[in-house]
Amino acid sequence: MFTTRRLVLGGGVATLAVGRGALAQGSGPIRIATAGPMTGQYAAFGTQMREGATQAVTDINAAGGVLGRQLALEVGDDACDPRQAVSVANQMAGRRIAFMAGHFCSGSSIPARDVYAEEGVLQMSPASTNPRFTDEGKWNTFRVCGRDDQQGQVAGRYILQNMRQRRVAILHDNSAYGKGLADETKKALNAGGMQEAMYAAYTPGERDYNALVSRMKAANIDVIYLGGYHTEGGLIIRQAKEQGMNVTLIGGDALVTNEFWQISGAAGEGTLMTFSSDPRKRPTAAEVVARFRARNVDPEGYVLYTYAAIQIFAEAAKKANSVDPRRLAAVLKADGPWQSVLGPISFDPKGDVTVPDYVFYIWRNGSYAEIS
Repeated sequence: MFTTRRLVLGGGVATLAVGRGALAQGSGPIRIATAGPMTGQYAAFGTQMREGATQAVTDINAAGGVLGRQLALEVGDDACDPRQAVSVANQMAGRRIAFMAGHFCSGSSIPARDVYAEEGVLQMSPASTNPRFTDEGKWNTFRVCGRDDQQGQVAGRYILQNMRQRRVAILHDNSAYGKGLADETKKALNAGGMQEAMYAAYTPGERDYNALVSRMKAANIDVIYLGGYHTEGGLIIRQAKEQGMNVTLIGGDALVTNEFWQISGAAGEGTLMTFSSDPRKRPTAAEVVARFRARNVDPEGYVLYTYAAIQIFAEAAKKANSVDPRRLAAVLKADGPWQSVLGPISFDPKGDVTVPDYVFYIWRNGSYAEIS
């Protein structure tokens, strides 16, 4: 018997469709989930994940579902808070989901991963880039994005090649993602013989970073490398420009949202960031992108990454003729490449993608584009 509940975000877990005992009995819908910051200052990324997951489930169900069963999507809100992520993970495990396309923040994915491993849930993050997520060797852990050590190498190499004579400040927000990315970029710079002029942490969630900006101004900083999110990045560059600094902001994939420009305004002009080559432009995504745009949704950032995670789960289930998470984990690593909107994806023994493709983007006139 099915029950349907209204989607309510902000209360931890929301259920789009429920089938009692579906996974255990092998009948009714197959429960899967996505979880991330559906509320809070990083909710733009939660929206991306929810859009991607909803469209993926809609498309897969319209094509007949998985193994003759429909998918039922649940949405969890962790607000990028590690403790809330553990609570969401326990709730999801209690609902007997087979698969989690999440979480977003590495600081949420890492503690949630341990719950999923213990409770027998397959997890594939669209966005968590901290190496610890897969390096610690859980059987159930995968991601369809790259890693901070790969992204940091790309960022460090770019700075070494193009900005060696400039004074660089490396900032981070002390999160697993932000500090991890900043430290990997610092490592790449230092290995290339370049020493940063300043290395500092900032407190996320504040509105006034003028004291930090004044320190950078006094240190004659002209390049800021930011390990953190768009909310603080937009404020820092705006306040730096307001203080008259002629400075370039460089960040990672957490600047890949139009909300960055809404915060920074014209001060964000020329900001650089690393992200994978634009998935919206890949031939494998063309039909799906058209469906999103027909609903007036721009599948930017991690929309298509979340879609791909669910798409790959469905393909693996068909290959294994099962939704048993341990069987799927073995099949995902042994077989491939898996066809997805991102193109063909294969996983190494840790659950990392075998071919990450970080490139640089630049913000111009309120939008971002890949640097050719």
